Amino acid sequence: MSSRVPEERRRRRPTRSGVLLSEDLIVGTALRLIGEHGSEALSVRRLGAALGCDPTALYRYFHDTDDLVLAIADRIIGEAMAGFVPGDDWVASLREMALRVRAGYLAHPRAAALAAHRVTRRTSEIQAVETGLGLLLSAGFEPAVAARLYLAFIDTVLSHAATDASFQALPRQQREADHRAWREVYQGLDPVAYPAITAVRRELPGMADSSFEEAVDLLLEALAARAPARRASTGGSSRS
Repeated sequence: MSSRVPEERRRRRPTRSGVLLSEDLIVGTALRLIGEHGSEALSVRRLGAALGCDPTALYRYFHDTDDLVLAIADRIIGEAMAGFVPGDDWVASLREMALRVRAGYLAHPRAAALAAHRVTRRTSEIQAVETGLGLLLSAGFEPAVAARLYLAFIDTVLSHAATDASFQALPRQQREADHRAWREVYQGLDPVAYPAITAVRRELPGMADSSFEEAVDLLLEALAARAPARRASTGGSSRS
């Protein structure tokens, strides 16, 4: 069965409250409910109540809640990539893509856990994949290599972004307790039993920060070093 509902079933229809029901409105409402109440809020009953419509009306737009999750995931990608125009520097452009993805997930931290690992098969995701692959191809990578490297790039970005978003979704008390652990628990460990931790003791409070940008930069440095265009321009070896 197709994951998309036919266009004729997705015509805008008014709810009991007079609001015109649409796919865009349903996705926006679902994002709001998840943000307020977590993933358990994603049910046709709660969505119907929030939209002022019979829950069965949602099936005119989505086959099931999983179909809706894919639309939510694509909305987050679309918001993150809105207005992005790649520049001449493919490394800088990939870095901006990465930062945009993370910002998109942090804007919807509770939805990130539902979205980060899904393949939406929708317009925003497809355009993002097209952009990322295009940047790697412009660097001179062969198609098969570009595809594998894009997978490594986007998996790294999504994994780190989802981790940061998951932490942001925790209750404030839990976030603060995790931060304190680096300043308190780790500072008081036995230096004989834990010499490596003791050696970097002064730096440990920084472990509470996100490593997202450093991880992305390390990956991009590795990609740049392998880029055929760079090797050709510097007269280096053509071997990967």
